[in-house]
Amino acid sequence: MIDWSKAYAARMERVLPSEIRELGKIKHPDMIHFGGGLPEPDLFPTEAIAKAYAKILSDPVLAKSGLQYTDTAGYMPLREYIARYMATLGVECGPENIILTAGSQQAIDFIARLFVSAGDTILVEAPTYLGGLRAFDAYEARYALLPSPFANATDVKTEDGSKPKLGYVMSDFKNPTGGSFTLPERNRVLDIAAEMDIPLIEDNAYEKLRYSGTPVRPLLSLDAERMGGIENSRVIYTSTFSKIVAPSLRLGWVAASSAIIRKLELVKQAADLAPATLNQMVLLEVLDEVFTPTHVEKVCAVYRGRRDAMLAALEKYMPSGVTWTKPEGGLFIWVTLPSHMDAPALVRRALTDFKVGSISGKSCYGTPPEMNTLRLSFSMVAEARIDEGIKRLSEAIRAS
Repeated sequence: MIDWSKAYAARMERVLPSEIRELGKIKHPDMIHFGGGLPEPDLFPTEAIAKAYAKILSDPVLAKSGLQYTDTAGYMPLREYIARYMATLGVECGPENIILTAGSQQAIDFIARLFVSAGDTILVEAPTYLGGLRAFDAYEARYALLPSPFANATDVKTEDGSKPKLGYVMSDFKNPTGGSFTLPERNRVLDIAAEMDIPLIEDNAYEKLRYSGTPVRPLLSLDAERMGGIENSRVIYTSTFSKIVAPSLRLGWVAASSAIIRKLELVKQAADLAPATLNQMVLLEVLDEVFTPTHVEKVCAVYRGRRDAMLAALEKYMPSGVTWTKPEGGLFIWVTLPSHMDAPALVRRALTDFKVGSISGKSCYGTPPEMNTLRLSFSMVAEARIDEGIKRLSEAIRAS
């Protein structure tokens, strides 16, 4: 029999399974899971999506288009829609500045494939999005810490002393911390990228999930204003329809200079030729109904209630020395335990002995991790169960 381990590319040694997905496999009738960050299925516009599929497939002309390949960059009417949407965020662009991807995760992977060679350094926050790190790992990237917002770019330290190849940040409601950049912080991040002369990925997957506070313009909007338009901007913006519409449609997008989009088309051609035409046509059919203030507020009202329930339960049950973030949106709260505690061990014990799931923060670092951190998600747990789950988690912490 072939020894498959000897046949794999060397880079696969760095590609690790998702802790979130592995823990999600553990089932128990009384389990309360704060581990995943999945959208609430009850909020999916199932009826609207069903009608859209029926409309397209029952029309011979539309069905032929929907079941055929489309342009590599995506279905033109949908790209035009996204360009108009980007304008509402302060980014003037056209369909030539948009490419559709299989969710924003594929967008990150494609951008990494385009820019990152083995050994290149990526500037990241600490902590940062686990899925982004795993995408970069596949291209054998190294990591360096993005300078704190008002530090000097010269403070960046890479393993070999070389200049970083690009930067990766989340601007709104970051996964895993729930935090967002203020306007001064956004401008400083742009300053750092300009001083280093590097591209900057702006992952804005949670942008519409705001429950309080005032929206701040995306990095791409600010940089395009500085540079005289999107064609001169160093920011490569990614987002997704998964959080507001439905994840299984697998549709996200990149907005960037048309030169970058043309290169990403070549990457996509090699990966999967083109996005799924039918899903794009269905999405476009439902967007006027679900990508609206009314539907978005319906979604946000549910998550706002769950966020508030989790914050209240943390305040009610957590022992002294435990702190947590208070996000204005998104799906996550970041918990910091006393410095002596081992979060991975706590997670295992809480899961087996207290039937409550969470994610240790260890895997959310490209740079040396803090071992006393947890990521909690409130998206898939009803308010009453949130209270019980946080109570159990606090008991596990007290017992550790």
